[in-house]
Formats: sequence, structure tokens, C-alpha cells
Amino acid sequence: MRTIEWRSGVVVTLDQTVLPVEEKWIEMRSCREVASAIKEMKMRGAPLIGVAAAYGLALTAYHSKAETEEDLMQELEKCAETLRKTRPTAVNLFWAIDRVMNKARTIQGNLEELKKAVVSEAQAMADEDVETNRRIGKHGAKLLSNGDTVLTHCNAGSLATVDYGTALAVIRAAWEEGKRIKVIADETRPKLQGARLTAYELMHDGIPVTLITDNMAGYVMSKGLVDKVIVGADRIVRDGVANKIGTYTVAVLAKEHGIPFYVAAPTSTFDLSKRSEDVIIEERSPDEVTHFGSVRIAPEGVKVMNPAFDITPLKYVDAIICEKGVLTRKEFLRLVKEKV
Repeated sequence: MRTIEWRSGVVVTLDQTVLPVEEKWIEMRSCREVASAIKEMKMRGAPLIGVAAAYGLALTAYHSKAETEEDLMQELEKCAETLRKTRPTAVNLFWAIDRVMNKARTIQGNLEELKKAVVSEAQAMADEDVETNRRIGKHGAKLLSNGDTVLTHCNAGSLATVDYGTALAVIRAAWEEGKRIKVIADETRPKLQGARLTAYELMHDGIPVTLITDNMAGYVMSKGLVDKVIVGADRIVRDGVANKIGTYTVAVLAKEHGIPFYVAAPTSTFDLSKRSEDVIIEERSPDEVTHFGSVRIAPEGVKVMNPAFDITPLKYVDAIICEKGVLTRKEFLRLVKEKV
């Protein structure tokens, strides 16, 4: 089941803010509706919001009343700017917008062809995402052994992509190969993506999963209950990995306990021209920390920090699993030198 679909001028996606209590599908018919869904985290996960942004541009092209290519390109540029302002950290969003816009600029002399090209590019990106994730899973499964227990952070599954996932792709592929593995999912405060989404996905697939609170990670590692750690990524720069807040903590604990720490992400998440200090860390609403839903759990007026992401230095990363294979830290650094 795909997390997002194009249906003749309507983009349909699963509202992740109400999972796992309710499976609610929402329909989006404009760029602004897509942007709002991304901002409100009805859709989240770096690969998914990239494809969603592409579909936002596709909706603009499909429903446009423009009579000239120039007018349509202006509409697309406006949509692109709206989408860029939604979430600043995940690079896939910007990569997807640039890819669709670059494709649009190659079409000249035919308005209808321009519209079709934008829609086709977005659909192609969705299909490519599924195939990319399958390859990530196949490559990463080689790192897991029968009987392993894997700890994961946040949600890097089907719900973070078009289908199959990144970190969970590795787990799914190993499971499909017959390896009897188990998963420990930490809750991932403050939005609880691990508790609400990862546990939901794994239980749906019949893969054994145990839910823990974020502050139990060190305890379960110290008890020898974790064999590997696999997480996703929102942006991989030259010297580190930006991912959901708390990833850095898990990586440090894994290093201390001698547990391999792997990152699973497509190459569209690589941003090798940047360093950690160049990454904009999204700050979200204090209400996410002071409230559970509508229930206040902290004193009125208390100061709050709520960064959505942190950056894990490469020294804590044993390997990066992408669609091209498994890159050890040394191989990744060699790639950085070649690209920069």
C-alpha cells in the first residue's frame, strides 16, 4: 500500500497525525493544501515530503488555467516557493522541487506538453522512490543476522516514504529473507513517531516489536538486548547525519556499548556540499512538548526548546546504506572527497 497516490488531479495520502487510532485518507487538490499537510506533519519523512512536493507542483500544472508557458512557469515558481518554506531541514524536499522545475524548464513551445511533463516527472519520482527503497532493503539486509534485535528511532518506514521505507526497508527485507529478527522501537518524543507509526507498521507486518521510552535506550543496550541500530536520515552532509531529535543520543550510546550504528537513506538525502553548521534545524511549536494532544503536562509559561532534528557526527556512524550499496564510514568520506 502506497502512502501517497496521484489520482487524476487529486493527491491522496494517509493522515499520519491520527494514526494509529484512525486510518484517515485526505485528498489534496492544490499546492497550498500539500504545503499545509507537510507543515502540519500529516505527511512526514524526508523521502515522502520530497515526492509530496513534486505532487504539489503537479497539481499546480494539472489545474492551471494559464494560457501561456510563461504564465504557467510563474505559477510553478510561486508554488515552489510556498513548498520550500514548509520544513527547512530535510534536503529531499528541495531536491524534488529542483528536479521538477528543471524538467519544466526543458519544455518549450507547447503548454500542454509542459503540464504533462510536470505531472509525469512527479509520478516517476514516486515510482523511483519505491524501487530505491527496495534496493536499500536488499543491501542492508546483509548486515543483519538471524536472531538479531534491532533498535530504531523515529519512523523510517513506509509512512516516511512512498512505500517500503528506509531503515524499516532493511528490517523488512531481512524478515522476508527468513531471518527471525526482533525490533525495539523507541517512542520518539515529542511527536511519538516510534510509538504511533513504527510500532503500527511492524505489528501490521507481523514483525516482533517492543516499544520503549526514549530514556530506556541506554538500559536495553547495557543489558545486551540490542545487536544493531538502524535509523533513517533527513539530510546527510559531509561530516554528519541530520535526523530526528534524539538520534545523536542513540548513536553515542551505541558507540559506548560497541553496537553497530547504521543509517539507511537514499542518495537524494545526500547534501555533500554542506557541513553540519550549514544545516538549518527546524524549531517547532512549544505545544508539542508542553502538551499531550490537548492536555497540558507542563506549567503554564515554562520556557521550551523543541528542535525537530539533531546532527550525529560521522565518527558514530559505522555505515550508510543507500540504493547503491553499503558505504562504510571510510568509503563515504572517500565519496565526499570525490564530490567536493
